[in-house]
Amino acid sequence: MSKITEQNSSENQHQPCKQPESDLYDRFEFRAIRPDEAEQAAEIERVCFPPNEACSKEMMLTRAAAAPELFLVAANKETGQLAGFLNGLATDEDSFRDEFFTDAGLHNPEGRTVMLLGLDVLPEYRMQGLAKELMRIFLHRQRRQNKNLVLLTCLDSKVTMYQNMGFLDKGIANSSWGGEQWHEMSYTIHP
Repeated sequence: MSKITEQNSSENQHQPCKQPESDLYDRFEFRAIRPDEAEQAAEIERVCFPPNEACSKEMMLTRAAAAPELFLVAANKETGQLAGFLNGLATDEDSFRDEFFTDAGLHNPEGRTVMLLGLDVLPEYRMQGLAKELMRIFLHRQRRQNKNLVLLTCLDSKVTMYQNMGFLDKGIANSSWGGEQWHEMSYTIHP
């Protein structure tokens, strides 16, 4: 599940990360998840997170069916396999809570806030800018959908990474998912 932190609010919250100057677009297709890829996403989640933090296969399938518009995948153009993805649920709530991880029924397509539930990149694709580009595209899409805010949670070790993507650290989250202490991170799209 994704946990994020933020820097100084408005100066970097209205412009998503700039487009990379790399070969990511030659190597990956960035698009919505397809129904037949939900199981692949669940397996990537299992690889990327410890068992106490990972979304179950059943929940990933339910989430992909309930909110496919809030899944963004990076598919390897050579193999067709997913290298990574982002996923979330929309809501009108403005604070993260653990139930978003377990209840896709909380998804409200008209909600103005997106609870980002996971940013997953397989180990062999890390350190290439893929996570940052997934986030840049995702935030751009949420802006076009007139969402106001994106929230996520992250461990201490990921706060700086999300700050570098434009998120603000709101402090310790209400979430104790997986028995961990998380930071709640926010990205304001439309104030």
